[in-house]
Parts: sequence; structure tokens; C-alpha cells
Amino acid sequence: MTKLNITGVKPGSTSLKLTAGTVTKNVPVTVKSRNLLSYGPAEGNGLTATVNSDGSLHITGTASKQWAGVAWMFPCPVQGNVTLRTPTSITGLSVNVKFLDAKGGLLGSQLVSGKSAAVPANTVSLRFEILSTEATPTLKDGDIRVQLESGDTGHDWMRPDNTSLRGGGQ
Repeated sequence: MTKLNITGVKPGSTSLKLTAGTVTKNVPVTVKSRNLLSYGPAEGNGLTATVNSDGSLHITGTASKQWAGVAWMFPCPVQGNVTLRTPTSITGLSVNVKFLDAKGGLLGSQLVSGKSAAVPANTVSLRFEILSTEATPTLKDGDIRVQLESGDTGHDWMRPDNTSLRGGGQ
């Protein structure tokens, strides 16, 4: 038996046509983004998030207060260690990911940009938040790229697979 190694070049779907003698088999292959976040348009607490054509987020508005902003909740796609990075950011805004149990309760500590952590046992979903850090929030109008990925090492930013998830205020 021969071993076959395949490396995905970019996210998307295709199929492999494998032939051995007179037997031919088509095998579907899907390459997913290493960016595990899910997000999309959101509005709340004075901030509005829209998705740019490259998959990054455009944030506008003035947060209603410190530690207010927008958030998205989605099923946890992995277990093990994850790393959160923000290759491009907006001054006065912070990003974090919270690990939630089946009832929406917080498990462990929030994950902040530039850090790695183990996904706590019993994590069912994640909440990705963009919040104002300013005591007196100021007007924001900029683009942000955020990446959550498996492991302890950050890689170049990639568009998440899901950029149509509706978010809301946090």
C-alpha cells in the first residue's frame, strides 16, 4: 500500500480521483481556514461591525461605555491549545475569546490577543468579543484582523470560513 500526502494550498472544496488497477474512486476534499473564528455583521453598544471583501472586520462608531462592544457566539470547533492573535488592531479596542459550557457559563479565563491557552474541558461554544477599553470611548473607524487557531504558534492571518454569522451587542 502506498501512502499519499496531500497539502491544501487555500481554503475550498475539490475532489481527488484515485485509481488502482481497474478501480477508480473520487474522494471529496475540503480545505478549511486555520482561522477558527466565526463572525459577520454586528451592531450594538454604539459600535457597528461589517465584513470587508478580504474577510477582515471594519469597526465604526463610539462605544456606549468602557468594556462595551460587539460579540459573536458559535460552536467550539476544536479541543486542545489555541492561540489568539490580532495582526491589525484599532487603538482603544480589545479582542477576546471566552469559553462557554452548555448553559452559556464561563469556563476558565478569557483568552486575550497574543496569548495561548488550553480549551477547558466541557467547552461547547465560544464567544468572540470586540470591546472598548477606553474610560471615555472615542470614535472608531478602522479595520481589524483577528485570528484564533489551533496550537501555540501564530501563522499569517487567514479569512475565517464563516463571515456571515450575525453578532450583537456585548
